Amino acid sequence: QVQLVESGGGLVQPGGSLKLSCVTSGNIFSFSIVHWGWYRQAPGKQRDLVARILRDGSTDYADSVKGRFTISRDHAKKTVYLQMNSLKPEDTAVYYCNRVNDLGPVGSWGQGTQVTVSS
Repeated sequence: QVQLVESGGGLVQPGGSLKLSCVTSGNIFSFSIVHWGWYRQAPGKQRDLVARILRDGSTDYADSVKGRFTISRDHAKKTVYLQMNSLKPEDTAVYYCNRVNDLGPVGSWGQGTQVTVSS
C-alpha cells in the first residue's frame, strides 16, 4: 500500500504563508513514476485539485491559486510539498495530497491537514 501523511497546516492571517508536506511511504519506486497533486475541500464543497506536478516535473494549477501556490517534490524523501503564499480566507480548507492520473486521483486518501486563513 501507499501511505499518505499530510502536515504543515494551521491558522494564518490573510496574506500569510504556509508550506504543506505530504510524506509518502510503501513503495519507493512508485513515487517517481506517477503524477502527484494537492487537493482541497472546504465545508459543504467538493474536493478540488489545486496543484499538480507531473512525472516530467511540469506543473499546473487551478486558476484560484495560480501565482500564489507552488507544488514541488523531493524524490529522495518521497515527499510532495505545497508552498502557499498570499493566503486568502477562501483558501480555508482541508488539504490532501494524492497520486493523480489524467482522470483524477488514484487510490486512498490520507487524513489531510487543516488550513485556516482568518484575522
